Amino acid sequence: MVEFYIPIEQGSKDFGTPAVKCEDITQISLTIDGWPITVPEGTSVMHASSILNIQIPKLCATDSLEAFGSCRMCVVEIEGMRGKPAACTTPVVEGMVVTTQNEALRKLRRNVMELYISDHPLDCLTCAVNGDCELQDMAGAVGLRDVRYGFEGSNHLNMEKDTSNPYFTFDSSKCIVCSRCVRACGEIQGQHALTVESRGFESRIVAGSESFMDSECVSCGACVQACPTAALTENSVIELGTPSHYRVTTCAYCGVGCSFRAEMRGDELIRMVPHKDGKANQGHSCVKGRFAFGYATHKDRVTDPMIRDSIDEPWRKVSWEEAIGFAADKIKAIRDKHGANALGGITSSRCTNEETYLVQKLVRAGFGTNNVDTCARVCHSPTGYGLKTTLGESAGTQTFESVQKADAIIVIGANPTDGHPVFASQLKRRLRSGAKLIVIDPREIDLVNAAHVRAQYHLQLRPGTNVAVLNALAHVIINEGLEDTSYIEERCDMAAYKKWRDFIADEHHSPEAMESATGVPAMLIREAARMFAKERNGAIYYGLGVTEHSQGSSAVMAIANLAMATGNVGREGVGVNPLRGQNNVQGSCDMGSFPHELPGYRHVSDPEVRALFEGEWGVPIDDEPGLRIPNMFDAAIAGRFKGMYVQGEDIAQSDPNTQHVEAALTSLECLIVQDIFLNETAKFAHVFLPGASFLEKDGTFTNAERRISPVRKVMAPLSGKADWEATMDLANALGYEMHYNHPSEIMDEIAKLTPTFHGVSYEKLDELGSIQWPCNDEAPLGTPTMHIGGFVKGKGSFVVTEYVATEEKVNKRFPLLLTTGRILSQYNVGAQTRRTDNSQWHQEDILEIHPLDAEDRGVTDGSPVRIASRAGEITLPAKISNRMQPGVVYTTFHHPVSGTNVITTENSDWATNCPEYKVTAVQVKVAVEQADWQQRFREFDEQQQAHLSAATQDSNN
Repeated sequence: MVEFYIPIEQGSKDFGTPAVKCEDITQISLTIDGWPITVPEGTSVMHASSILNIQIPKLCATDSLEAFGSCRMCVVEIEGMRGKPAACTTPVVEGMVVTTQNEALRKLRRNVMELYISDHPLDCLTCAVNGDCELQDMAGAVGLRDVRYGFEGSNHLNMEKDTSNPYFTFDSSKCIVCSRCVRACGEIQGQHALTVESRGFESRIVAGSESFMDSECVSCGACVQACPTAALTENSVIELGTPSHYRVTTCAYCGVGCSFRAEMRGDELIRMVPHKDGKANQGHSCVKGRFAFGYATHKDRVTDPMIRDSIDEPWRKVSWEEAIGFAADKIKAIRDKHGANALGGITSSRCTNEETYLVQKLVRAGFGTNNVDTCARVCHSPTGYGLKTTLGESAGTQTFESVQKADAIIVIGANPTDGHPVFASQLKRRLRSGAKLIVIDPREIDLVNAAHVRAQYHLQLRPGTNVAVLNALAHVIINEGLEDTSYIEERCDMAAYKKWRDFIADEHHSPEAMESATGVPAMLIREAARMFAKERNGAIYYGLGVTEHSQGSSAVMAIANLAMATGNVGREGVGVNPLRGQNNVQGSCDMGSFPHELPGYRHVSDPEVRALFEGEWGVPIDDEPGLRIPNMFDAAIAGRFKGMYVQGEDIAQSDPNTQHVEAALTSLECLIVQDIFLNETAKFAHVFLPGASFLEKDGTFTNAERRISPVRKVMAPLSGKADWEATMDLANALGYEMHYNHPSEIMDEIAKLTPTFHGVSYEKLDELGSIQWPCNDEAPLGTPTMHIGGFVKGKGSFVVTEYVATEEKVNKRFPLLLTTGRILSQYNVGAQTRRTDNSQWHQEDILEIHPLDAEDRGVTDGSPVRIASRAGEITLPAKISNRMQPGVVYTTFHHPVSGTNVITTENSDWATNCPEYKVTAVQVKVAVEQADWQQRFREFDEQQQAHLSAATQDSNN
């Protein structure tokens, strides 16, 4: 039985009241302490009591975990029932009469609490969580005033603390072995890193053979959040004290968009606690969002504007007014001499919707050109193209929670446990309860064979063959009559379907015909296709391993074809679900950051759309699409593109073929970089505008499920300005007037001009917490599931997706294929996470290589290897790994010193120019020199510090 609850009090660990009452659920009437109540069948006595605001003492129970019934604090008396059952594990029964308070119960609870306290340090006044401890609260609630006995010699009061984790401490002496941490690790995170050892007073919680850092713990914080005592405590609380107030905001890491309580003491951030009302994360978190926020106040933060006439000169610290004036003069000079099309801008997927909207508005209205693009160009631009072409909207179709109703799940080109860990925990929860899983990936990701989770099929394809595998899956479904014909006839364009059906049914697309290209045994594809098509609800989740290919757009459309053919779009538990990489990739696209589209994905060539924006902005808008990021680079090298404004993106590190990017940036007459750190791109800049972290501003992010969530300022901007204010100042200095007093006014303008945002406002966000677009008159509360009853475009469009092999081919000189990805502890180019203790888990990028390939080359574990491609070469330490298949190697790109994108090529998606990061032909050889990796990182950090110190020193002089 599913129960729906909302919390009694924000942040409380108590149980809540029913949010909805379902008519098809049997209702049970009972009496509790003389009060009549009716609740859904399956409700526990404790839940029913909480509805009446009767708070039964408890220690092992919490509303985020399955009932356990071990602490015996919540015992009650039930008329006609022997003994005193636990309220948390006892379901209500019709006519039940419950007593939660009388002298016998009070005495029993005091005795139970006395046993707990007898084996617990009595140091409340000096304890880090004094005043924020459930054990302390419950001792008071049951009226315990004296402890008559202790168990010296038999307890664990003298056990050493485990301080191995950089973010929290485990003090076993304060553990009451309620097992909440163990259950949170298993039930919420699905990691099962913690266990209970021994029995009775000898029982204790253990993690790994020695410590938390030695265990399978992923530092998600679920155990810390669940602990009712000071046994598991954040180090920040131990060092700084308990918080006094909080503001709810949204995480600025991946595209899951977790909601957090930023808990403060004065102006100092103490901890980030996952918000129980967060619709995307439902009170859960990962190591990045939960703990890796220290970068926001790191010593490397640049808080003063800086300028210089040439990149060969040192920086000069100046006032905001001087920096804005300097930048505006440079831009105006270029525009006057070379025209508006010699200028452009790049918006950020790390900034808010409001800030991204202003940057593209500045470029179009202030610069006078459509030369604006975003980092989505190099990650999810094929998603926008592919889904709009097939389904009619450039976004995913479901909520994350929808996965709980999926029966068969395909994960292709994504590694959720590392890239989107909070969603991965929901996914694993569904897999543990019976859903079936197909993983399509060149590498054995964690989901293939994780704790208590095992994929039914791992289609370990060769990099670059996604379309071939997807076509082969569809071929089996069509040729074996497994398609949903009624769905297709009702919902899809039949002419397009028949054309696609004739194409896909051809034997050229059979698993057998594709086996030599994909490397996947034909029988595995056939079995996987049958399983997916036969289950009632099939959901597909994909990531950059789909989009960052020369056929990225084709693969996205092939996924949509597969979903429509099996009738899996337009209800819960199904859908086409892109896992967005950065926190606001979806939002940056929504806001009109592509050169051919205005906000809301409307083409600049449409005169009615242009007229709408021209009327609001007061200037004409070019009807021709502008330059994409790669086109800007080419034009800069050719001498036609002279000035660029880059907000919150490190293109010199993140974009492919680093040498080409650096050549383009060097060619610019004016490069304006706005960021919180002096990044790799800033080495080529003439103006540096200090940015603001997500903690320093108001706004909104839009996550991978189209959820618009509030970002709320918890501290003043260290530089004195939020990013939107700096953009507004630059526009005004250029002579294009912008006047906003608050980001809410920018959102009002967005809502006015963008149909899918018509109903969005800060007032509504404060009321609802978050909203999934479309939100308008037809859907005033938002749209959790897209395409219900019909597609946005009317009829779904099947598209022929011919498999075209990548031009990046192996040969004798470059016999291996390199593919890239992310790791759990680090994020994107590492600018944020490298400046936190997350680096204890991933101090350097490494090259994973299969044992056979390593043996052929004399490579040993940890040895430095030189990786050469057609574009360049780098050196990395090797890790011999059975996760790889022979002929394929893998690395991450989190550390700039690694220079991963030095070797990635300029091959790109045929439709969107999204780079083909996932397929690079390389050779790997043992490096002659024995690199000191730690020294390399130290030298790199010293160079960065010297770079910043030189600017400061020059300014002081």
